[in-house]
Amino acid sequence: MKLDRIKISNFKSIKELALSLNNINILIGPNGAGKSNFIQFFNLLNNIVSQNLQRYIAEKGGADNFLHFGKKHSNSFSGMLSFGLNDYDFELAATVDDNFYFKHEITSYYNPYYGATSKRDLSAANKETNLIPEYNQDANKQGVVYYILSSMSNWRVYHFHDTSSAAKVKQAGDINDNRSLRRDASNLAAFLYLLSKKHHEYLTRIENTIKLIAPFFEKFQLEPLALNSENIRLEWKHLGSDEYFNANHLSDGTLRMICLITLLSQPNLPDTIIIDEPELGLHPAAIELLTSLIKSVAANGKQIICSTQSVTFLNHFEPQDIIVVDRTEGASIFKRLELESLTEWLNQYAIGELWEKNVLGGRP
Repeated sequence: MKLDRIKISNFKSIKELALSLNNINILIGPNGAGKSNFIQFFNLLNNIVSQNLQRYIAEKGGADNFLHFGKKHSNSFSGMLSFGLNDYDFELAATVDDNFYFKHEITSYYNPYYGATSKRDLSAANKETNLIPEYNQDANKQGVVYYILSSMSNWRVYHFHDTSSAAKVKQAGDINDNRSLRRDASNLAAFLYLLSKKHHEYLTRIENTIKLIAPFFEKFQLEPLALNSENIRLEWKHLGSDEYFNANHLSDGTLRMICLITLLSQPNLPDTIIIDEPELGLHPAAIELLTSLIKSVAANGKQIICSTQSVTFLNHFEPQDIIVVDRTEGASIFKRLELESLTEWLNQYAIGELWEKNVLGGRP
């Protein structure tokens, strides 16, 4: 299920946020406004549902780094997520060892037949979520916790920025690591190999889409390594050439675009997809293709949340798709644009031009 509404309190630069979410949600704003903190909140949720909270907090520098202006001003932060008829509401309080415990962890279900909401607090000063134990006790897998956990586990935060020579997407990887596309596309070759065996029509669609921005690309060459059949590397065929080509022979922008095309064209899309600055390093023609893919995914009922710094990228969306992020007195402020207030401006300017002119806000 998609995320209908989110509330966040005292998380990093976000002091208070209550935001309704649409199928397309494009965050714009200056550096340091809080866009990345909003994205990081979803990373936190990913680690909560995978019972990796304690390790994640420690790896990111401890509780003080997650609280609004640190522990001197806040000793806890909270979030509430609404999707379908279900809510998940939690508060994490700081511990003496600079980590967190669940001060409350509440699941809610609204019964439209009775017009009433039932709530249950799962917390017991637990340091990892109690959603998992509750899920395991649900023999029929039909309870509120089942729907909440299934939804939250399906949300993904993707970040395809690393295209260095050491990037995992360029290395040989386990051919069986193919259940879903990883957040950094490190298993791209294995995932495409799975599509070639189980969903060949999707692989063909992905290859044909890649050709629109890389006309030299003919097709992928997806097979286990000759000297290690348990591993696979991203290899491809150059149009009109029999030379050997792998991911190292692709430009950074082309490789990122291949990751994005695969993500947005796969057979089993997550309900909610979060992407951090997807336009990074892309040619304007590739950006146009990317935005058309995002719109297609949204039109098919999926949800996209992404941040951008690109005027070109922004020009392809409607005002109601855009959330402006500013920072006032140290706190991030989020505001969705309204078409009615911009109609006269849009008769003369593109939405990206209005951003440049500081009509929308979200400028330094």
